[in-house]
Amino acid sequence: MLLLLLSALSLGFVGSFHCVGMCGPIALTLPVQHLSGYKKMAGILLYNLGRMSAYALLGLLFGWLGRQFYLGGLQQWLSIALGYLLLVIAGLQYITKRRSAFFADLGVLTKGLQKILGNLLRRQQFRTLYAIGFFNGLLPCGLVYLGITGAIATAHIYQGALFMAAFGAGTLPAMTTVAWCSHLLSLRVRNRVRQMIPLVMVIMAGLLIVRGLNLGIPYLSPAMHAHTHNIIECHKP
Repeated sequence: MLLLLLSALSLGFVGSFHCVGMCGPIALTLPVQHLSGYKKMAGILLYNLGRMSAYALLGLLFGWLGRQFYLGGLQQWLSIALGYLLLVIAGLQYITKRRSAFFADLGVLTKGLQKILGNLLRRQQFRTLYAIGFFNGLLPCGLVYLGITGAIATAHIYQGALFMAAFGAGTLPAMTTVAWCSHLLSLRVRNRVRQMIPLVMVIMAGLLIVRGLNLGIPYLSPAMHAHTHNIIECHKP
């Protein structure tokens, strides 16, 4: 679990430079630009806390889904399958240089969330910052989908939430910087770090595959046991 959390932090950090391009415009229109000092930072952190809460909620839901695979004795194969899926996606991204085009945009959901965000942003009120971050975190995003694969692999509700919270924490440095002073993250810097995304995906894929191999190695590949129910047989005398 520790290694998966580290991979979540790494994926969040590297992927955050993609987030700057996708969610940067929202961060730049937050109702904090007229503030200064600790008030501005408090607003930025409140917005990012909303994003992390949304990620943790997704981790909770998909951790529960992974738990169902565990109870069905399929967790080992699910972990391996998710690892190979990440390898395929990383390879396609490396070959085509297309960052997140492999993930379908959830049309109706996206439009609904964008409408809510638009209404919140137009109000330009400090108290809406948490809600803006929360609904922003629910927008369909390829990198969030990758984080969700890790949450599923935990096969645990609370560990899934923790995994996605760690993913969100990894995005904090870049997202805080772009809201505070966007000029520090040049296009050249963002592109260089963004090129590391396939590498982080490969590392995470390797961890998932090794985890699914059931090698009995603590933390790295703990022994997985199919969930069984005790069966009591009644015999008539």
